[in-house]
Amino acid sequence: SLLPLKDEVFKEIKDVGEYVAISSLHLFHGDMDLPPLSFHASLEEQWDEEEESEEIETVLRGVPPVYHQYLDVFSKVKAEKLLPHCACDHHIKLEGILPPIGVIYLLSNQESETLQAYISENLEKGFIRPSSSSTGAPFLYVKKKDGGLGLCVDYRKLNAVTRKNRYPVPPMNQILTIFNVSTIFSKIDLHGAYNLLRIKEGEEDLTAFRTKYGSYEYLAMPFGLPNAPASFQNLVNDFFEDSLDVFFVVYLDDIMVCSSSEEEHVKHVASVLQRLRDNNLFAKASKCVFLASSVEYLGYVVSSDGLRMNSSKVQQILNWPQPQNIKALQYFLCFANFYCCFIKNYSKKITSLTSLLKEDSPFIINEEALSQFQSLKEAFTTAPILFHLNPSLPTIVETDASDYALGAVLSQVNDSGKNRIAFDCCKLSPAELNYEIYDKELLGIVWALKRWRAFLLSLSNPFEVLTDHPSLHYFMSFKVLTCCQALEEFSDLVDKIQKEVLQDKDYKEILQQLARGESISDYSLEPQAKLLLFKDRVVIPSNEELQLNIPQKRHDSPLPAHPGQEKTLKLIKRDFHWAGMNQFIKDNVSSCQQCPRNKNIHQKKFGLLKPLQIPSGPWNSLSMDFITQLPLSNNFD
Repeated sequence: SLLPLKDEVFKEIKDVGEYVAISSLHLFHGDMDLPPLSFHASLEEQWDEEEESEEIETVLRGVPPVYHQYLDVFSKVKAEKLLPHCACDHHIKLEGILPPIGVIYLLSNQESETLQAYISENLEKGFIRPSSSSTGAPFLYVKKKDGGLGLCVDYRKLNAVTRKNRYPVPPMNQILTIFNVSTIFSKIDLHGAYNLLRIKEGEEDLTAFRTKYGSYEYLAMPFGLPNAPASFQNLVNDFFEDSLDVFFVVYLDDIMVCSSSEEEHVKHVASVLQRLRDNNLFAKASKCVFLASSVEYLGYVVSSDGLRMNSSKVQQILNWPQPQNIKALQYFLCFANFYCCFIKNYSKKITSLTSLLKEDSPFIINEEALSQFQSLKEAFTTAPILFHLNPSLPTIVETDASDYALGAVLSQVNDSGKNRIAFDCCKLSPAELNYEIYDKELLGIVWALKRWRAFLLSLSNPFEVLTDHPSLHYFMSFKVLTCCQALEEFSDLVDKIQKEVLQDKDYKEILQQLARGESISDYSLEPQAKLLLFKDRVVIPSNEELQLNIPQKRHDSPLPAHPGQEKTLKLIKRDFHWAGMNQFIKDNVSSCQQCPRNKNIHQKKFGLLKPLQIPSGPWNSLSMDFITQLPLSNNFD
């Protein structure tokens, strides 16, 4: 309905006009500390003359009145105009050669009409222009859902010689952690996001595409270029860098604003819309959501409680037909993997399905695989909500290991009980499959702590680790050995070490000082065997015969089984110390004659020599050798 504005409520916007559409009056408060309003003389002047009335009505319905001062940010006509160059223009850097010229395919009447419409529309917008480029890509058509044709340029040849832009796009799971204290959300979807970015001046000819009507090149960034996501993320990060992760996050063209109160949220959204206006970025009102308690973002439903799966995507999983080949199974698992964080022991639930992906075995769905397929689909219907992490609550990490996979659950306890924060799982590697069960259980704990390191480091209090394997208790209790116990295998050397240390000029004085009760840094005296210790390790005097006995026990004996230099050094440094020990051990191991004899050979077996037969006459047998891997010349090899 149309309501007259009262001057006493909105004194700053009385010049806007007599009426304005108000759909939710409760959002307005006279004492709100909003940014300074900058309305034009009338509401309609925020729009381009070409803007259709239907589009204006759509925006007015989708945008709350509190943001009507930013209606120009939602202008479709302005969003479809070529913007000026900026510091973040899309740069195409080649590896040194131009891509080959693409072919011009024969077109049907419908395809020709679609092509003409595409060229006319983008010439009018200023997104493309006629080109005289020495290169040019072909174009292809894809079927739309409505039966129409969509045109896309085939840049595969260009992408193959383009140097990749490694600008980071933020991981989804990291973005979603910012919402833990938010209660109200808004989502802003940028209009024609990629077209908002210009191709760097002088590089437009690299985007040329060839048609039967001529060649054209893009002035705005098109779809299909490998560095397009990185360039656009660089653009939005540059525009919003001082506010990112404070009250909003940006993933490519999706902006999520989150706040803990409605009044605060109105100011936050207004700040984002003002930033869009200042940088010539535009939003699509029909895809935006404002002032909501839950919002779909990046495939998840985000609320103040936590994350839920999108019900429409879950329904797609439930309606998925039984896979009939490897490709169909790969599609299903790829789709299901997106929500695997909601399913406990996910890797365990798909073992029979993943075994069907082996290329060396026929694709036959047995009863076990079919049962897993159905049970996995059912698991998505009962998956719990994943709550946001609260650093102040008691936290529990539960881990488990099976013969072929690891699983973990991160939970927190509050008055309502135990809330699930995250599920995770992984398949064991071929080497890890050989571990004993207690080692697998310990591996599961280490893996879980690494996986959730960022969560656990942000906690205010210590957390608990729960496991169901009792043998892990022994890993938490270390048996302290005395020096004599550590030297049991060297019992015949203890007396010799005691005598030689007393005669060693470097250690004789240290022993005398310790005997008098004086303190010396890093040195001590073992009370039972009266051995000199350096940082709790037995000091071996400068006697080569004594020193050679140590690696004989820790390297040459059958129990250690001739480990390499580094492992032998670690074994010896646990209990012993002497000057120049590192080099001594390395020289000793490198001179071991048994090591190279018994070392595994990792190269392929040599084939049998097959000499050529002696020819019976000249020119009966010819041999040629080829020079390969030469660089391309004029795009040809």
